Amino acid sequence: MADVAIAPRAGQPKPQIREATNWEQLKHNRNWLGLWFMLPAMAFLILFLAYPLGLGIWLSFTDARIGRVGQFIGTENYEWLWDDAVFWLSIFNTVFYTLIASAFKFAIGLYLALLLNENLPFKAMLRAMVLIPFIVPTVLSALAFWWIFDSQFSIISWSLKHLGLITQNINFLGDTTWARICVIFANIWRGVPFVAITLLAGLQTVQPSLYEAATLDGASSWQRFRYITYPLLTPIIAVVMTFSVLFTFTDFQLIWAMTRGGPVNATHLMATLSYQRAIIAGQLGEGAAISSAMIPFLLAAIMVSWFGLQKRKWQQGENND
Repeated sequence: MADVAIAPRAGQPKPQIREATNWEQLKHNRNWLGLWFMLPAMAFLILFLAYPLGLGIWLSFTDARIGRVGQFIGTENYEWLWDDAVFWLSIFNTVFYTLIASAFKFAIGLYLALLLNENLPFKAMLRAMVLIPFIVPTVLSALAFWWIFDSQFSIISWSLKHLGLITQNINFLGDTTWARICVIFANIWRGVPFVAITLLAGLQTVQPSLYEAATLDGASSWQRFRYITYPLLTPIIAVVMTFSVLFTFTDFQLIWAMTRGGPVNATHLMATLSYQRAIIAGQLGEGAAISSAMIPFLLAAIMVSWFGLQKRKWQQGENND
């Protein structure tokens, strides 16, 4: 424990050395000072994140309904879901939706980031235009796509009919395959700007001298990307794709506004099924169990990114031999 010297007065003997109190240490310790500054954020996270999460997990072990507290029933909700075909279909839909949408968002976002990093005319305007899908509220985007894919008034069906390619309207949101394609397309359209702008910010940190040296050594465009751009961009790719996967896996607004999980539960994600069971059907315990079942998937996505970022060689785009 640190010691504190007491300043002597005139005519007094040498100052005595006493131990600093815990409060004095707290005032002079930078780590404790940082903790004090973190307390408001911690309180916010506990109140609006940790508490709802804990309450949801608790409700999943009860038979709570809307207007009734419910009793503890153990794992009965999870046992019921284990035999529920719709629940397993929602898991398949969620994983399929997340993998396909995230892969396309990464590919298109990386291409746009590389394109916008070049010296293009009206580059600032193009960057602003790329952000438009991300700025527009999700529900408005969903309603717009709902009209685009409408079975009677679809602009796509109208155009194809006038071109003579089809004879009747395509029932985009009424067919299971088309419905999945449509909601994935809408999610990609909305999520690409986030990936593109974030990767573009990462590209701005790459030193141009590295490209110049590689060009003088005769490196091709692909080689410059493979051995310079990609390794330096890998940590940012890991972070942005983790967020993209989390946002896509927990998507609710887009699906609910476009299809309500239909047709025949073909577009039901775990989030929409949880809402349907908990709020519409009033089965809070069952809905909370479905939401709680999402936690392992989300933790897995976070852990993959976290453990990967801890490996220095992986951050540098090298193989861990």
